Amino acid sequence: MSNVTRVIMGFFILIGALVLPTAAFAATHTVVKGESLYIIGQNYGVSVNALAQVNGIKDSLIEIGQKLNIPESGQSYIVRSGDTLYRIGSKVGVNYQEIMSANGLEKDYLYPGMDLYIPVSNGKGNGAVSRGGLPARATAWEVDLLARLITAEADAEPYVGKLAVGAVVLNRTRDANFPKSIYEVIYQYDRGTYQFEPVMNGWIERSATPDSIRAAKATLNGWDPTNGAVYFFATYVTNQWLWSRPLCDIIGTVAFTY
Repeated sequence: MSNVTRVIMGFFILIGALVLPTAAFAATHTVVKGESLYIIGQNYGVSVNALAQVNGIKDSLIEIGQKLNIPESGQSYIVRSGDTLYRIGSKVGVNYQEIMSANGLEKDYLYPGMDLYIPVSNGKGNGAVSRGGLPARATAWEVDLLARLITAEADAEPYVGKLAVGAVVLNRTRDANFPKSIYEVIYQYDRGTYQFEPVMNGWIERSATPDSIRAAKATLNGWDPTNGAVYFFATYVTNQWLWSRPLCDIIGTVAFTY
């Protein structure tokens, strides 16, 4: 091959590299033993949904040695030491008041490890976020009822797990196979039993925790880390029908399915 030919081929290769679009990723992560999408997302400050989407993962299963692309930004932000709502808003380009509204925050208190949903900015700084037809507003009684169920079902689970439980209730109100209101979904009695164990054993009457109240408000404002799941159950459950449902994710010790 002549030097002229090499120069010409090199020129076209360079032009091709400049023209072809490339995806922008913050990092590449190699999966090690004991990791899950949730743990990896926590470390990088991105959501499980975002990780799954950019890597083409449909069943949340990952393998040791698998390389994952870490997106520039996800639907969630993991609070780090020294963060404030204003600083986070500046980083992600969203007014801090929008972040407060989307997460049901009444005060600006944050703590390291806290999982915040980052909404799409509405440019006004006061927006209630509504996605997928979920109600942007609810009565104080409905918020409390939803928060009490989250407390009873997921008090020991991570915050994103609390959000997922609340999202399942709201997803059921939009599904033709379930009742249409928060109250009717939570108190649904079918085939001789209640749909949610806390209603049957009375735990639903316990006061909601602050994190569960925040999670209830955030899900009512549109955050659904399950992307439409309508069932959840503890991972120790052996019910074959429940496990036969398409799996969304396992968060903490709870499985979420469609």
